[in-house]
Amino acid sequence: MARTVMWFRRDLRLADNPALLAAAGRLGTREPGAPGDQREVLALYVLDPHLLSRAGAPRRAYLHDSLRALAEAIEDAGGRLAVVTGDPVVEVPRVANRVGAEEVHVAADFAPYGAARDDAVEQALTAQDRRLVRTGSPYAVAPGRVRKGDGEPYRVFTPFRAAWLDHGWRAPVPAPDGVRWLEPPRGAGGAADGEGTRALAARPDVDVPEAGEGAARALWEEFQDDGLDRYQQDRDRPDLAGTSRLSIALRWGEIHPRTLLADLTRLGQDGRRSSGMHDGVASFRSELAWREFFADALWHTPTSARTSLHAVVPEDAWVDGVDEDAALEAWAAGRTGYPFVDAGMRQLAAAGWMHGRVRMVTASFLVKDLHVRWQRGARHFMRHLLDGDLASNQHNWQWVAGTGLDAAPYFRIFNPVTQGTKFDPHGDYVRRWVPELRDVPGAVVHEPWRLRETPAGYPERMLDHAVERKVALDAYGRR
Repeated sequence: MARTVMWFRRDLRLADNPALLAAAGRLGTREPGAPGDQREVLALYVLDPHLLSRAGAPRRAYLHDSLRALAEAIEDAGGRLAVVTGDPVVEVPRVANRVGAEEVHVAADFAPYGAARDDAVEQALTAQDRRLVRTGSPYAVAPGRVRKGDGEPYRVFTPFRAAWLDHGWRAPVPAPDGVRWLEPPRGAGGAADGEGTRALAARPDVDVPEAGEGAARALWEEFQDDGLDRYQQDRDRPDLAGTSRLSIALRWGEIHPRTLLADLTRLGQDGRRSSGMHDGVASFRSELAWREFFADALWHTPTSARTSLHAVVPEDAWVDGVDEDAALEAWAAGRTGYPFVDAGMRQLAAAGWMHGRVRMVTASFLVKDLHVRWQRGARHFMRHLLDGDLASNQHNWQWVAGTGLDAAPYFRIFNPVTQGTKFDPHGDYVRRWVPELRDVPGAVVHEPWRLRETPAGYPERMLDHAVERKVALDAYGRR
């Protein structure tokens, strides 16, 4: 009987996982029980030190919990998850050789590091007369598939979304039944007993949400029942529970976007649903399209992960040295003196997550008020966000900075006060995350400098937004 390895990465689930079906010999038109169809499958996860070194404690803790949930699901199906630590280029061929696997199955990775890593693993496996088999991806439509009529990639979101919708995607696939799981070889411990995940075990001072495929499914079901019909009107309000919070599960692949899109299609076609539900379906689908647009952009231009696609100000517009470090430190600590910004940064530190509207405001403040390069802020977000995804994170930062594809113009500068009063009109979001201001009533909490006395412990404004806005616009005019 043939043996294969299912190498899990950004697909920590059993359902709607085409790579797992392929590994088990269940993909395509063959009947699951047909002669020669059965394979023995080793479930494998590799803790890559290159990636772990760039992840903060909250991200490592969430990965630990997600791997535990995956391991338990595999145990319920009669198998065990092997977890090894090391360079995948070394470890994957080593494990495949140990169990005598002919193939290693993965979902394709389109990010710069992941694609290069997989090419190197493929070469190492080929040298052993083994194969790396890529099936599916973390996206409904793989990057590079949606193109303009002349074959060029889209550089503007709206026409990309239209073409993406026209292209369509495959239906979700079920989890395979009756997989013949291989026992991990000696030296590859199981995630459920912590043998292979000791580097992830330390618990951070962050309220890490429940992880795993089951939790993601439950969260999605809850949002469909109580949230999607108000999504269009509430999604920009950080003081309300107006978003799905599924970005974390999507990042780790605990649920696939095709699963969400299939349910959205069903809900959108139900004529009994309210207009709010139909608006919510369209808006939520559009947010998934942004995720795929950014992944497509990164695949076509890998340098966009680190380099601005468009220079919008001269180099001397940016702060450097100790001034840059001091600005970044105050911003990261939520000590800028602008409550809406500080609430967002403290939410990030305490929860490993930040509301999307506030991400835009905090990013704008760093780039256009503090004059710090977007790359510094993007790096901080990637280290701390539980849903930190390279393509979405870097390109959202470039959108705010005005340097990327379909970017906001550089002269769009978010005012942290008006953004706060508009999207946190009663000040509840600020009071939740900035305890020094909890006794300040109403919307005045967004401008504590207007009070007779600044609340004890809260810092004075480190700058005047009106002044720094002019500085940013002047720099833009010098380009």
